[in-house]
Amino acid sequence: MKALIGNGYFMNQRTITIIIGLFLLVIVGMFAFAYFTRDDEVNDDAIMTDDTAMEETPYDNITRITAKHFYVDGIHTLAGEVMMPTACDLLETNSTVAESMPEQVTIDFSVINNSETCAQAMTTQRFIVSFDASEEANITGRFMGRDIELNLVPPSEGETPEDFELFIKG
Repeated sequence: MKALIGNGYFMNQRTITIIIGLFLLVIVGMFAFAYFTRDDEVNDDAIMTDDTAMEETPYDNITRITAKHFYVDGIHTLAGEVMMPTACDLLETNSTVAESMPEQVTIDFSVINNSETCAQAMTTQRFIVSFDASEEANITGRFMGRDIELNLVPPSEGETPEDFELFIKG
């Protein structure tokens, strides 16, 4: 029996310390793995949330709005049409005039649709928006919060905002 103990058959104190150290190292490694895996899942959720925010809307194809631009007695009037994906989409306009010279005017276009179901049929929505500003005012447009190109066309001779016909080329 003495020979077995002397030959190292039974573990000495140094071997026990190494085994306990390795066991603790494995436990710390497991906790580290769980922690970093959890962070990756949180980041994946954040990426999915960002992708969700970037989802397409039925209005993404509206990047340019053409309107006739009337300027009479210091009042600008824009009149035009926008093709909407459904007949349930109602177009709403709002103008904001920043006090500067020349004035910076932003025309905001938004869509109201409270219907739960609506047939997908392209429908023209007309708009008329008026605002008071100098003739040199800089006019820009936004549709559903994003910048769009606003193509302003002069009216035909004798045409007024009340009876405009929209025959736009370009």
